[in-house]
Amino acid sequence: MKVFQVQGQWDFEHLQVAERPEPVAGTGQIRLAMRAAALNYRDLLVPLKGYGSRMQDLPLVVLSDGVGVVDQIGPGVAAGLGVAQSQRWCPMLFQGWQGGAPDAQKLSRGLGCETDGTAAEWLLTDPLSAAPVPDYLTDAEAACLPTAGVTAWRALVTDGNVRPGDVVLVQGSGGVALFALQFAKLLGARVIALTSSKAKADRLRELGADEVLNYRETPEWGRPVKALATGWTGRDGVDHVVELGGGDTLAQSLRAVRAGGTVSLIGVLGGNRVDLPLGLVVTRAVRLQGVTVGSRDDFLAMCSAMARVQMRPVVDSVYPFEALHEAMAHLKSGQHFGKVCLSV
Repeated sequence: MKVFQVQGQWDFEHLQVAERPEPVAGTGQIRLAMRAAALNYRDLLVPLKGYGSRMQDLPLVVLSDGVGVVDQIGPGVAAGLGVAQSQRWCPMLFQGWQGGAPDAQKLSRGLGCETDGTAAEWLLTDPLSAAPVPDYLTDAEAACLPTAGVTAWRALVTDGNVRPGDVVLVQGSGGVALFALQFAKLLGARVIALTSSKAKADRLRELGADEVLNYRETPEWGRPVKALATGWTGRDGVDHVVELGGGDTLAQSLRAVRAGGTVSLIGVLGGNRVDLPLGLVVTRAVRLQGVTVGSRDDFLAMCSAMARVQMRPVVDSVYPFEALHEAMAHLKSGQHFGKVCLSV
């Protein structure tokens, strides 16, 4: 089968198309004939061995998100799991996290990092490490769900408990940010979005953002965001921040969030070091919650909620399988709006 893997040496030059033997579903496994894959920022770190010693030795098939059609069901797969030929299923990023709170064991086996990923013609998985997807979604849309979708869902729903009337702040227009915007509106919250582009600001409003601020024009956006949210609710700030910038933005997020509010720390796109005013956390009882994707149970709950309203992920572009390097360059440029995907 055709795969895209890092081979021989950890760098982008050694991220290449290669051939591997076609896998066969063993006991307790299903085989997915992959249809599409989706890129995440973590995929830009993997070819450089950005996750260190935890990563699988080379060669490593890259990417963590994808969707495929069940075309083999191995012996011992329980009928009660609902697996049937020709269904579309997504493998979960963390293959050992079926439900409950995360722990070291549940987070120890991630696709495209600790084990081979989704940039392949076929993928073998345990049915409890994958899940069916709603029929109304396209292949590219379905491929976006396991990482960006589940991360936003867990931040706002499983951990965040966002309620109608809350104010949610989202940063940028990547996959997690747009899922968070859509989920927040689904939950009845108001949304303030940050962007650096007027064209993207218009699209964010079309998706439901109640207010959009340009962070280049207003780099100290924490207090204006706080004032906006306070004017709406009287609660002295934003109820929930979906924090994607990390080092460059966390201090502003802490100025924007209300006392007793939550900052879901998801990304470190602006750096993983920060000079943090801890008083803003401690004296105002702010909850700083790290979010690392989520479980199979989160995925199923998310898909059920999406299907009720026919919510669609935002797909920026779909590249041919062989154009993975071009897709990664587009993701790295920051010019995308939504998810960057591959056809398989």
